[in-house]
Amino acid sequence: MVSEKTIAKEKTNNYELIFILKPDLTEEALEAAIENVKKFIAGKGGTIADVQKWGKRRLAYAIKHAGEGYYTLVKFSAKPGNNRELETSLRISENVLRHLLVKVD
Repeated sequence: MVSEKTIAKEKTNNYELIFILKPDLTEEALEAAIENVKKFIAGKGGTIADVQKWGKRRLAYAIKHAGEGYYTLVKFSAKPGNNRELETSLRISENVLRHLLVKVD
């Protein structure tokens, strides 16, 4: 029999999310895009540990006709089931060129 405490303490994993935003975004749009990702993670019960803005960097190859992009790293912990929704949201976002979500051990 499973106790209520066990159900309440559902396992969370640590993740690192790196995403590249379009280089032609204004400073306000850039901050809004990063804030949207943070709100999405927090809205699904995740906790954000760190956000690092790496700035505009040159891409190894053109993505959607862009040679540069704004890199951002977000470290967070969340339940494993919410990752698919996060990746779908990033995939359909107009401002995100690429993203990579990695589970950290």
